[in-house]
Amino acid sequence: MKIRYADLIDQTFDFPTEEFSIKNNFLEFHGIPLMELIKKYGTPLKFTYLPKISKNIQKAKKWFEKAIHSNQYNNKYTYCYCTKSSHFSFVLEEVLKNNISIETSYAYDIEIVKNLYQKGKTTKNIEVICNGFKTKNYIENISELINSGFYNTIPILDNSDELEKLSLVIHYPFKLGIRIASEEEPKFEFYTSRLGIGYKDIIVFYLNKIKNNPKIKLKMLHFFINTGIKDTAYYWNELFKCLHIYAKLKKIAPELEILNIGGGFPIKTSMSFKYDYEYMTNEIVYQIKKFCQKENIYEPHIYTEFGAYTVGESGGILYKILNQKRQNDREKWNMINSSFMTTLPDTWAISRRFIMMAINRWNDCYERVFLGGLTCDSDDYYNSEQHMNAIYLPCFHKKTPLYIGFFNTGAYQDTISGYGGVHHCLIPQPIHILIDHDKEKNFVYKIFRPSQSPEEILKILGY
Repeated sequence: MKIRYADLIDQTFDFPTEEFSIKNNFLEFHGIPLMELIKKYGTPLKFTYLPKISKNIQKAKKWFEKAIHSNQYNNKYTYCYCTKSSHFSFVLEEVLKNNISIETSYAYDIEIVKNLYQKGKTTKNIEVICNGFKTKNYIENISELINSGFYNTIPILDNSDELEKLSLVIHYPFKLGIRIASEEEPKFEFYTSRLGIGYKDIIVFYLNKIKNNPKIKLKMLHFFINTGIKDTAYYWNELFKCLHIYAKLKKIAPELEILNIGGGFPIKTSMSFKYDYEYMTNEIVYQIKKFCQKENIYEPHIYTEFGAYTVGESGGILYKILNQKRQNDREKWNMINSSFMTTLPDTWAISRRFIMMAINRWNDCYERVFLGGLTCDSDDYYNSEQHMNAIYLPCFHKKTPLYIGFFNTGAYQDTISGYGGVHHCLIPQPIHILIDHDKEKNFVYKIFRPSQSPEEILKILGY
């Protein structure tokens, strides 16, 4: 009779996987001995496996290179990382090893670019795509960047008023992009995205404000939909509407040469995750080429802005089960030694699911449980996996500790929860470990930040 936790995983998934394996009855993530991490640093423990960032970038580059070659596409591809997914210095420094561009969304992002330049991590040739609503501070920072020699900076107009404001403070001719206000899926509360300029307004705006302005070169048309890149009628319909605008613009604006299709590659949130990246990449390149041939225009230089895909699968967090509470005949609550609201805010804010597995005791019997956090908030819980409507873990025993891990948590969680700040019920931020390889491919561990102390938290609160 197969009643072990290992049997459950084996029966449910194709296991081991590219990321996960078992060694000596302990779970490993990309070969990282997680129990050794726990013994050395304790729990709760947040970690970032830096090589995974570069690996995902290189994967996407190869998919697009292959699609361009197989479709005889007459232009190239550029990978762009959107910083809002994770602004940490270790992420940006790893990303920049891969010859990519970066996308910003607010004024303070520009300070990151300047800091990376001052540290010698990049040069003034770096390409910076400036998205988002342009506040006065953001416009001043963009102009400062361009005026100081970062000529590959491309501000993307989010509304028509931004053009005049940029022109007044940028002293040199500069490149420009326009973001299309795409239409949202029918299930959204609103019909059109608040971001960008409407489809019907772009051509008239170009003719009146850009075409005869010698200071400005329209280089990029920017397109993005909130639900990401999916093989759905909605996605293809929005892409083709964007291509129609691109074709009309290209015929009157020969300097236009870049089509930015934004982000949207998904990450693995379940062990049963299925997504054909290579097919989607090839189909996008094929459809763009086919459309351009029909319109008799030259194919655009394709840009993407992958954020969560870049950094998401590099992150994880490990917890210890402190105790089990039985609330009635059926509910068993395993209490973690932290809070989901502090460390994985997406789980309660938007019911996001991550890959979750036990770290140890794989040969033990399993049971159905709920996971509870330490705050006194009823929403601080995790009750199901994306692939099933329940959580199963090795049976709780007071004398034998149980450790669990959540994986592919590297995007957005820290910025949403307010990294280094005050959290619900004063639950502290956990220790954060960076994992890399040395020249011999051995794992190297570095403490990025220790867990928050009571003194730090009270200082923020004014005590």
